[in-house]
Amino acid sequence: MTWNVFFAYFVLLSLISHTRGAPAADVSPPVTGRTIPLRRRGPSSDLDVYQRGQIAKFQRDAALARYYGGEGPTRRSTGDNLLVDQSYDSGYYGSLAIGTPPVSFEVLLDTGSSDLWVAGSSCGNVCNGLPLYSPSASSSFKNTSQSFDITYGQGEASGYVATETIEMAGFSVFNQGFAVVNDMSSGFLFAPTSGLLGLAWDPLALTQQMPFWQTLAGSGAWDSPLFAVQLTRYTNDTQAKTLEPGGVLNFGYTNSSLYTGSIEYSAMTSQPSFWQVSLTSVTVQGVSIPLGTAVAAAVDTGTSNIGAPSDIVKAIYDQIPNSKAASGSWAGYYQFPCSTSVNVTFSFGGSTWAMAPADFSYTQIGNSQCIGTFFETTQTNPSWILGDSFLKNVYTVFRYSPPAVGFAALSEVAIAENGVNGAPVPSATVGSATASVTGNAAPTTLPFAPAWIGIGLLFNFLHASLV
Repeated sequence: MTWNVFFAYFVLLSLISHTRGAPAADVSPPVTGRTIPLRRRGPSSDLDVYQRGQIAKFQRDAALARYYGGEGPTRRSTGDNLLVDQSYDSGYYGSLAIGTPPVSFEVLLDTGSSDLWVAGSSCGNVCNGLPLYSPSASSSFKNTSQSFDITYGQGEASGYVATETIEMAGFSVFNQGFAVVNDMSSGFLFAPTSGLLGLAWDPLALTQQMPFWQTLAGSGAWDSPLFAVQLTRYTNDTQAKTLEPGGVLNFGYTNSSLYTGSIEYSAMTSQPSFWQVSLTSVTVQGVSIPLGTAVAAAVDTGTSNIGAPSDIVKAIYDQIPNSKAASGSWAGYYQFPCSTSVNVTFSFGGSTWAMAPADFSYTQIGNSQCIGTFFETTQTNPSWILGDSFLKNVYTVFRYSPPAVGFAALSEVAIAENGVNGAPVPSATVGSATASVTGNAAPTTLPFAPAWIGIGLLFNFLHASLV
């Protein structure tokens, strides 16, 4: 029995038992304290984390609407985008659809920038092998005639600004600004990715367009004005392939199956641009590292490693015997004996968050030496960049209002996704949108329907999102 048939049967049977008003056995799986299997083992466990999260959310909304007359599935919504871990934790990408008719593309997720861009059909040899966006194939394409140039640490891209219909995780934004790239640095992207999705705030947008996520959050399209990410770890898996399951991007809600305890939020240290919070404590091998005062750290999914001021990086490696500054192409990094297990913790004014020793080692050079994840930065605002080496160890929430970044401990379910060999890699798909927004206008969503109609709508939504 496929999961969608099982799901429809399960929800229908559950709601029938409630609406008839007669005592009935509870056929729904218990939520509190339940351990959710990660991999499919048979018909009874044929739902993955995402599908179970959707069931749990639907049950909550339906129960609140039935007993308290509120919070029913009336206007807002949530969505999920399954991610792919590319090149052993070097980057994480998800899929979105562009144009009319919609065509799917894979884009790197970057909370350290704010522009959405994809390689266009006019891109030259540097784009060979990449899936390319064709403006002439879309009836909703509009060229603004504005040029676009952006530089990242690993390269640059250039082209022009346009507007299009963009769909992701069940949400559609009409006339969304983005850039069509006609040229970029060699090796900036590797197939199957076609571009980059900036998830920082609009002041950083070189397209001078509202970021896709901010359009949705500001319009009230989401249940809650936030998005969250869970990233997997394959860097220490000797059997890992170039592409592996990468976790998930949650829109409009937090997936409680992926974390334990509460989410601890830290307010932004300045007006929103980067996702910048105050870093109050770092320890290495149990030794506290002096940080100074007013230390700002940018939380950045688009950076693989962790950047810090040079004196701090030196102090970190001073705690690791036989470590030294690397040279050549590794200048700015340090090397250390691979046999050393390095324990690092971070605090942002509350709880202490540990980074796994596997994430401290970026890569091995030679027989016994490894490059560490910390590298030297030269900027002062922010002076720290917290990349994926740290983010793989927490469930991270990016809140629109009030602006904040939240961290929570990963659940056993989330941890079990690390290093799973042979797991299917998500592929780019085009589903149906349940909420549509034009610019910053209010969204138009599926209206509230009685429970038996809601079953069909939810079933269709889940099916379309996953096939």
